Amino acid sequence: MKLQQFKYAVEIADKSSFSEAARSLFISQPSLSNAIKELEEEINLPIFIRTHKGVSVTKEGAEFLSYARQMLEHYQLMEEKYLHSKPAKQHFSVSTQHYTFAINAFVNLIKDYGADEYEFTIRETKTYDIIDDVRALRSEIGVLYINTFNARIILKHLKENDLVFSVLFTARPHIFISTQNPLAQRTSVTIEDLEEYPYLSFEQGDNNSFYFSEEILSNLERKKSIKVTDRAAVVNLLIGLNAYTVSTGIIGEEIHGDDFIAIPLEVDEEIQIGTIRHKNMNLSRLGERYLEELQLMVKDLV
Repeated sequence: MKLQQFKYAVEIADKSSFSEAARSLFISQPSLSNAIKELEEEINLPIFIRTHKGVSVTKEGAEFLSYARQMLEHYQLMEEKYLHSKPAKQHFSVSTQHYTFAINAFVNLIKDYGADEYEFTIRETKTYDIIDDVRALRSEIGVLYINTFNARIILKHLKENDLVFSVLFTARPHIFISTQNPLAQRTSVTIEDLEEYPYLSFEQGDNNSFYFSEEILSNLERKKSIKVTDRAAVVNLLIGLNAYTVSTGIIGEEIHGDDFIAIPLEVDEEIQIGTIRHKNMNLSRLGERYLEELQLMVKDLV
């Protein structure tokens, strides 16, 4: 096994594509494919599954890649310390549900630890894709929630993919609305109060099960329901239609400004927001620092 092969394998996992990884590494795709084939034969296990849709990491491959990333990071540290080489370009990825605190923590990480060269990625994406990103090591950390309704399904899915969930904080449900909404002066609201208002939820694609919903109480029937795919659409619909969405109650003013408020929702529910990571993978320096930023952010907001 060679460090170069580790670098190749990690790049393929990050790009989910042999062709894109080859371009990034400035080598031909056949050379890259041969190097990975030799590596897989040497360690006697498949790292990747090739399909017409792209590349995915096998369960055994995910464990191998976690060690490969650690080896590359330690090697880069030794180069910097003993050979006085230029720090390598930093790579770090996070996948998250649509939480402003997760974005703000990511911003703080880059401000404090972004070197002269870096390639950071934050994916606000579907619940199933968050789990798959961390499973395949496309992201080092995922951020999502569980509650009594979805916990059995989500935790089962995490266990099957060798992932672990760690609680960041527990919150009571709130609705997120515009300050111009007729309910904006209320100190709390009930489900009945919301009956005539459009309900917004994030679309979950092929895995649009209630259990993978980003919002609690997703299984309730609503007279008016709108599915969206991005944060900007939510903001516009909250203002334009007096719509609402169900949230943790944490609003990031740096992103949303003061045009929106969170009001407690009178239901007997709790939301546990936490991080997921691969159980066989130690966090990188950047992963540890991002987790610290998350904890600081939550401490200030909860």
